[in-house]
Amino acid sequence: MPDASPTDASDPAASLSLSAPERTVLRALQTAPRTPVEEEALANELSLGPDQVRGSLQRLRAKRLALLEEAHPIARLITPRGQLALQRGLPERRFLEALDRAGGALTPDAAAAAGLDEEERSAAIGILRRRGWLADGVPFRRTPAALPATERLPEEVVLGQVATGDDDVDEAIVSALERRGLVRTERRSVKRWSPSEEGRRLVIESEGETLIGPLTPAVLASGAWRTGRFRPYDVRAAVPFRAAPHPNPYAQWLEEFEEILIGLGFEQAEGPLLETEFWNNDVLFMPQDHPARSLHDALSVVGVSGRPPSPELLARVAAVHEGVPMPGETEPVGPGWGTPYDPGIAARPVLRSQTTPVSARLLALHPTPPFRRYSLDRNFRREEVDARHGIEFTQCEGILGADGTSLRELIGMFGALSEAIGIREMKIRPSYFPFTEPSIEGYVRHPRLGWIEIFPGGMLRPEVLRPLGVEVPVAAWGIGIGRLAMIALGLNDLRELFEDDLDRLQGVA
Repeated sequence: MPDASPTDASDPAASLSLSAPERTVLRALQTAPRTPVEEEALANELSLGPDQVRGSLQRLRAKRLALLEEAHPIARLITPRGQLALQRGLPERRFLEALDRAGGALTPDAAAAAGLDEEERSAAIGILRRRGWLADGVPFRRTPAALPATERLPEEVVLGQVATGDDDVDEAIVSALERRGLVRTERRSVKRWSPSEEGRRLVIESEGETLIGPLTPAVLASGAWRTGRFRPYDVRAAVPFRAAPHPNPYAQWLEEFEEILIGLGFEQAEGPLLETEFWNNDVLFMPQDHPARSLHDALSVVGVSGRPPSPELLARVAAVHEGVPMPGETEPVGPGWGTPYDPGIAARPVLRSQTTPVSARLLALHPTPPFRRYSLDRNFRREEVDARHGIEFTQCEGILGADGTSLRELIGMFGALSEAIGIREMKIRPSYFPFTEPSIEGYVRHPRLGWIEIFPGGMLRPEVLRPLGVEVPVAAWGIGIGRLAMIALGLNDLRELFEDDLDRLQGVA
C-alpha cells in the first residue's frame, strides 16, 4: 500500500529546503507521465548515481514530499538444466518413450542405449515407480495405471508454464522442479515512488534561478516581488538548532542488536582483551603452527607474562593436539595434529584475535548444559585496513548447546537475527574452521560491496569439548558485527562507523 500518511515521516517538522539532487528527483516525479515510478527506472533516467537517487527519495519521503509503494514480486526462471530438459524431454518422458519403442519391456542395457545416462535413468525409474507407473523388477514394464503416451506429464506442463512466464502454476510441482535444479525462484524488492500532494504542489526553482526568500525592504523597493517567484514557506519547518548529545549510531545499533539476542534467550558473557595463546588458540584446537597464529594475524604483547591454565587442563589439551589419550583415558579423542605440543607457546600473551576464548573459558568453568551465551566485544588482528577490515574490530560470538542441539538450530538462529534487523537476503555455504565440524558461513548482500561473510559458525569438535568436560553438542558462532551494522545503517565502508564528523553522525542517526 502507498505510504501516504504524513505521520509516517521521521521528523514531523522537516524543512522544505532541498538539496540539488533532491530538487532533481522531485522534479522528475512531478513531471513523470505516469506514477508511481520504479526507483530503478528513475535512477536510469536521471544523471545521478543510484545511491544519490535512493538517498534523495528517502529524504523526500521524510519531508512528506514523496510516497513509497514497495512490492516483493517472485520470478520463476528456467535454469540451463531446465532449458535442456525442455529441448530433449524430461528423463521420465524419455524413459517412457524408450519403453514404448522397445515394445513395453526395457532392459537396463537398452535403457542406456536409448541415450539416458546413469543419473537420468536412476531419476526416471525412481519417479515413475513412486507414482506406480513402472512395475518392480527388470526388465522394466509399464503398469496399467501408467500415463498414456499421448498425455503430458505434470512436470512438463509446469516447466512449459514457467518458460512462458505463466504464474498460475502448481506450487508443489514447482518446488519439486526446483529440487531437481530445473527451475529457480528469485524474490525481488521493487520500490515505486510518486510525489505526495504537497510534493506535487511544491514550486521548485529552475537551474540557475534564485527564488525570493524573506520579503525585505530591498525586495519591495526593487519591485522584484512583482515578477519573481517566492521560495515556499513551511510554518512547520524547524528552526536551525544543534542537537543535544545522543548515542553514537553504531553504539546505539549494537545495543539494539544485544536486545535481540537477549530476546532470543541468550545471556551476556565477558572475557579479557589480553589473552594467552592457550585460550586464544590452543583450547580451540588450532594447531600451534597454524598460519593465522603468525605475526601476520595475531598481535603479540611484550613485557608481560601470561598466566597458564591449570596443569590438568593443559595436559588434556596437549593430549588432543598430539593425538594421544587424555590423562585417565585409554583412547585418544582424535588423531591430533601430528606435532609435539609446546607449553611455552601456550603461555605467550597476545591481544585477543577473536571472542571465542570467552566461550572456552565459560565452558571450562561451567561445563554443565544448557549453554546459551554471547559476547559482544573488541578484538585485534594485524589486517590491511579497507572497507571490510580493520586492526580493531567488534565481534559478536556465542554458544548454543544442550542435548539434541544441531547445525539446523544454528542456521535458524542466523535467519532469525537477519530477519530481526531487516535483512532479507542470506545464503549459507559449507566452510572450514579448525575448531568446528561441520562448519558453515552465512553471507548477506551489501548493495554496493556484494555478498559479505557475516555469520561463520559450526558445531564445536570433540577435541574442543572433551578436554573442557562438556558432554553435549555445542554450536558456536562469531558474527562480524561491524559488517552487519554497516549494512543495517546503509554505509559502504567499515571506517564510516567511527566517523567523527558531527553533522554526518546526526544524519546517520
